[in-house]
Amino acid sequence: MTNKINRLDRRDMLRGSLAVAGLAALGVPEWALPALAQGETLVPFTDLPTTINLAPTPDRRVLDIRTIDGPFTPKDQFFTTQHYGHPEVDPATFRLRVSGLVDRAASLSLDDLRQLGGAELIAGFECSGNRRPLQGLSSNGRWTGVPLRAVLDRARVKPQAREFVFFGADRGQEEVEFRTQKYTVEQQFGRSLPRDLALAPEPFLAYALNGEPLTRHQGSPLRLIVPGWYGVANVKWLAQIHAQEDQYLGKYQARWYRTLRGETIDGEIKWVETAIAQMQLKSFIARVTRDLTRHNVRGVVLNDGTPLRSVEVRVDDGPWQRATMDPATSSKYSWKLFTYMWSGATPGEHALVSRATDVNGTVQPTSEELDSKKTFLEDNTQFPRKVMIS
Repeated sequence: MTNKINRLDRRDMLRGSLAVAGLAALGVPEWALPALAQGETLVPFTDLPTTINLAPTPDRRVLDIRTIDGPFTPKDQFFTTQHYGHPEVDPATFRLRVSGLVDRAASLSLDDLRQLGGAELIAGFECSGNRRPLQGLSSNGRWTGVPLRAVLDRARVKPQAREFVFFGADRGQEEVEFRTQKYTVEQQFGRSLPRDLALAPEPFLAYALNGEPLTRHQGSPLRLIVPGWYGVANVKWLAQIHAQEDQYLGKYQARWYRTLRGETIDGEIKWVETAIAQMQLKSFIARVTRDLTRHNVRGVVLNDGTPLRSVEVRVDDGPWQRATMDPATSSKYSWKLFTYMWSGATPGEHALVSRATDVNGTVQPTSEELDSKKTFLEDNTQFPRKVMIS
């Protein structure tokens, strides 16, 4: 699939001015912010920590959401986080192993995968740990690769294969506890999908991002993309697909990536653990700018691909007002960008918050509505942002 991208002309943007008053005190360098249109100035958030550091580290890259200016995140800004570092895999000698309960085990090169038919997928996602105040573990891209189903069809999956495990080339030492015993073993990063999803049209094996080969940070030479799911499912440096009958219970499948919440069942609180899988409906405000007499409030929606009914913005305790969606981000699994024009802003501090509603009537929850959730993962609550109007 292809999308036409509507962008501001960069020469016009470079002619514009950029207001960065107060940002130095927050530890944010001027180069981290994009040039704005002529006459447009940035309104800084006043609820950021006194010092923030968005510089990339060896294990993490955080997107400065205030720099979002189009549908796709540049490859050098695309967020990333991982647990076992960045293995270096030579694309020329790379082979994807397909093993287990299949009739035709395989060892596929990148050329072999390309011969299965190149395709494109637009998909955005976030880390399940993405949360306030930065919301920077999120991005959106145009992926090139091959549907997973084409590889599995080629391998002729056996009827008894119920679970498909995706192993990355990244690995590390882990301490596994069993009752009173502890064992130190080497483990590969792994995640699994059930049969019905693995053989569905959506899961995708990507070897390029935004028209260029994957970077090492993005899992070169091959990664899995599960549209609509949190980032942990999108295994980077994909090395092996193993079809099996038993449930996969690796650390990052069964232990680390869980949500614990209290649910009332028959009048009694039961503590329920659920696996991290499909993204929960979420929106957040990314940037506020001033243009003459009005303010432009820009934001992002992330979810599992369910169509949206509306995105709304509220100022302080006022009524909810409908935002305008960016048609360049209308693809099913893309992140959705929105704009709300705020007129008549009065001097002083104000709170701005967004909420999304999908066609099934699911409304992005408030923090009070998620009080029973104990773990920090899957934080999709409405997030008020504070700005000072002079």
